[in-house]
Amino acid sequence: MSMSVDFKTYVDQACRAAEEFVNIYYETMDKRRHAITRLYLDKASLIWNGNAVTGMEGLKKFFDMLPSSEFQVNILDCQPVHEQATQAQTTILVVTSGTVKFDGNKQHFFNQNFLLTAQSTPNSTVWKIASDCFRFQDWAGH
Repeated sequence: MSMSVDFKTYVDQACRAAEEFVNIYYETMDKRRHAITRLYLDKASLIWNGNAVTGMEGLKKFFDMLPSSEFQVNILDCQPVHEQATQAQTTILVVTSGTVKFDGNKQHFFNQNFLLTAQSTPNSTVWKIASDCFRFQDWAGH
């Protein structure tokens, strides 16, 4: 793939998709937690502060357990993942960081990496999470 205008267009599209996705993800996390697993592929994996969770059942259990949250995203970055690495599946890497306060806990800085993959139907493209890695980033006071 040559680094042409096409690639720039591709990156722009990916970043627009990423922004839209991130808004939906954190709003769902904070306000409609019961629906969060719809954003994941059936065989998705989640690593949350070092704890690995896989598959729909595991994800459902995990998110039900988490206290209610208030996320604030400060930084969003994204890049397309080269087709050779993903068996020609359209995939983007999305990186976010910001702050989160879970009910009854102090506020934490966090960063989160999503691998999103495009699921195409005849009418639309839906981005689903293939892999999700979440980590608290609190250096101060440790």
